[in-house]
Amino acid sequence: QVPVVESGGGLVQAGGSMRLSCAASGTFSSIDLMGWFRQFPGNQREWVADISRSGRVEYSDAVKGRFSLSRDSAKNTADLQMNSLKPEDTAVYHCNVDTSIGSSFWGQGTQVTVSS
Repeated sequence: QVPVVESGGGLVQAGGSMRLSCAASGTFSSIDLMGWFRQFPGNQREWVADISRSGRVEYSDAVKGRFSLSRDSAKNTADLQMNSLKPEDTAVYHCNVDTSIGSSFWGQGTQVTVSS
């Protein structure tokens, strides 16, 4: 069973919006941080945003003002709302979950393609 699953990717035109969802299933110790990374062709991985259990959110400069991350700690889900998308946002988006005992889990990723 995959403990972290992303959904919501696809194809969108530049300037459009898309919402990604991350669901952490299975048995976890307390989840501290839920975040999103993206991986570009050539395997370069970039941090996008993360949200703590208390709700504090941090964004990379590349997405600040365009992306919004929210979390439902009761359901172990984290949603990434992406607005004003650009072709350079094209990547595979991965969800990452960090627990209070130091474990880290990754999802398989979901492809986001922004056409110009």
